[in-house]
Amino acid sequence: MGELAVITPTWKPDAPLFADLHRSVLQYTPADTVHHLIVPWAHRRYFAGYAGPRCRIWTHPELLPRRYVRFPSGVWLNTRQPWPPVRGWIMQQAAKIAAAAAVPADVVLIADSDSVLVRPTSADRLRVDGRPSLYRAQDAIHGGMPRHVLWHQAARELLGLPPAPSPPLPDYVSAIGVWDPVAVRAMQRRITEVTGRHWLDALTGRLHVSEFIVYGVYVDELLASPPPSDADICHTYYGHRPLSLTEALEFADALKPEAVGMMISGNSNTPRDIRQAAIRRCAEIVAGD
Repeated sequence: MGELAVITPTWKPDAPLFADLHRSVLQYTPADTVHHLIVPWAHRRYFAGYAGPRCRIWTHPELLPRRYVRFPSGVWLNTRQPWPPVRGWIMQQAAKIAAAAAVPADVVLIADSDSVLVRPTSADRLRVDGRPSLYRAQDAIHGGMPRHVLWHQAARELLGLPPAPSPPLPDYVSAIGVWDPVAVRAMQRRITEVTGRHWLDALTGRLHVSEFIVYGVYVDELLASPPPSDADICHTYYGHRPLSLTEALEFADALKPEAVGMMISGNSNTPRDIRQAAIRRCAEIVAGD
C-alpha cells in the first residue's frame, strides 16, 4: 500500500487537461503513488492508454451499486428512490467519496482534471504535525454566496448537526484537496446512522450538496481534534474569461511557496498552449526556490 493516492474524476472533453495533470503526478509524487481516475463507462476507452502500475481507471459501475442507472443524457436514476433524478455532477461527487474510502492509501489527494502539481508532493508534505491537512478558507463564505450556504446546510443535515450559523462560514472547496480515508469511511457511517439510509442514497437524494463541504464540516465538527489547515495548497484561477499569455504568466508568477499545485479553470477556455506556458513558468519558479 502506498502512503499517497491521487483521485481525479474526469470525462472525455477534459482528456487533454487530464494528460497534463497525470504527467505532473508521475513527475512530482513518489514512485508508489497511484493515480486513480474515475470516468463514465462510455468514456473509458479514451483513457485506457494511461492504465498501468501508476494509474488505475475506475468506471462508475465499479464504484457504485447496481441500483444506479445512467441515462444517455448523463442523468442517473436510483431505482430505490427514483425522485429526484441524480445529476451527473452529484454522482461525480458520490464516486469521489466512494473511491477515497476504497483506495489503499494513508492520505488521498483529490485533484480536479484542470489542475496540475508543480512541486514534489508526498504524504508527509500533506501532513501537518503528523496528520493529513485540510483546505480551509476561514470565513470565506459570505451571504452573497447562496449556493455555498445551501451546501453547508445540506452537510449539517446529512451529519445530524444543528443548522448552520449565519455567514461568514468556512469554505472547504478547492481544486486540490487532502482527505484522510479513515475519516471518509467514518463520515459515510455517520451519514448512514443519521439518515437511516445508505450514505450514497442520502447524499444523491440532495439537489444541492458539496462533497468537500460535507467532508470539511465532518472533520471540523465531529472529530475530537479538527485537522490542521493548509489553505495555500493550490494556486487557482476560477475566472470564466480566457487568460492571455501575459496574464497566464503573471498568474504563475504569483505562485506561493506553500502551493503544491496550480489550477487554471477549464471553464475559462484558456488555450492549452497558454496553460502549458503557465505550467512551465511555475516549473521555473520552483527550480529557483
